[in-house]
Amino acid sequence: MRIVAEGLTYTYNPKSPFASKALDGVDLTIEEGEFFGIIGHTGSGKSTFVQHLNALIRLTGGSLHVGEYDLADKKCKFLELRSKVGMVFQYPEYQLFAETVEKDVAFGLKNFRKGMSEEETAAAVKEALETVGLDYAKVRNKSPFELSGGQKRRVAIAGVIVTKPEVLILDEPAAGLDPLGKRELMELLHSIHGGWCKTVVIVSHDMDEIAENCTHAAVFSDGKVVMCGKPSEIFARADELLALGLDIPVTAKCAQVLKARGYAVDTDFTCDDFAQKVLALWEKEGGSNA
Repeated sequence: MRIVAEGLTYTYNPKSPFASKALDGVDLTIEEGEFFGIIGHTGSGKSTFVQHLNALIRLTGGSLHVGEYDLADKKCKFLELRSKVGMVFQYPEYQLFAETVEKDVAFGLKNFRKGMSEEETAAAVKEALETVGLDYAKVRNKSPFELSGGQKRRVAIAGVIVTKPEVLILDEPAAGLDPLGKRELMELLHSIHGGWCKTVVIVSHDMDEIAENCTHAAVFSDGKVVMCGKPSEIFARADELLALGLDIPVTAKCAQVLKARGYAVDTDFTCDDFAQKVLALWEKEGGSNA
C-alpha cells in the first residue's frame, strides 16, 4: 500500500483562541515495502501525521491516499482501512485492559473480522502471540497485568498484528526499553516486515534507531516535512538537524570529530558500516603508526 500525502493540513481546536496548526501543507510519499522513519521534536506534527494514516484523525485539508483508499472520500471504508493499517501507540502496554491475554489480543480481531468462528479466532491469536515471541499455551489465560513490561508490550503489538495489517505504524516503539529490549523489538519488527506486513513506519526521536533500521526517513518541523531521503542523506546534514533542535546518531557525531581532524569518513551512519570505514581509514593511514 503506497501512502501519498499532498498539502495535508490539520489544526487542533480550529476557530477558537486555542487553535494550533499541527500540519501545514505536508507532502510526503511512503512507498510500499519501506521501513520508514519519521523524525521530529515534540510538537513537530509527526504523531498527528501518522494518526491520519488510518483515519484516527479525519482529513480536514489536503489529500491523502493509502493504497486504494482515498481518505478525503466520505464513502471510504474506514473500518476496512484500519484492519489493514495497524497503529501501535507509545507505551502500548498501558492500553491493555482485558481479563486474559487471549481476550486482549482477540478484541481488535473481533471488531474487524466479524463472523469468525471461535476456532478461527483462537488460531489467529495463537499465531499473533507466537509471532511476537510468546508461548501461547503459557500466556493465553494469564492476566496481561501479571506479565513483565517487555511481555506486555509484545501482547499489545500482537493485538494490532492479529489482523495482519499491510502497514504497521509504531509511535516511539522502543521508548522506555533497555538496550537489549530495543534490539529484540527491532529484530521483531524486521521479522514482521516484508511478509504480510509490507510497510513499517516508526516515529522516533532516537536517531541511532533510525540510522540502523530505516530505509528512508522524513524530518518534521513546525508541521512541515523539511527533509526526506535515506538516513545516510539526512544525517549527512548534521548541522541542519542540530539547528532544528534535533539530535544526530553517535556515528554522525564521531564522523564530525574525525572530519574536524582532517579525516572524512564516507559512511551510511550504521554502526557496522562506520566501524568498517574507520578501520579501513586507520589501516590506510598506517595503522598503529598513524
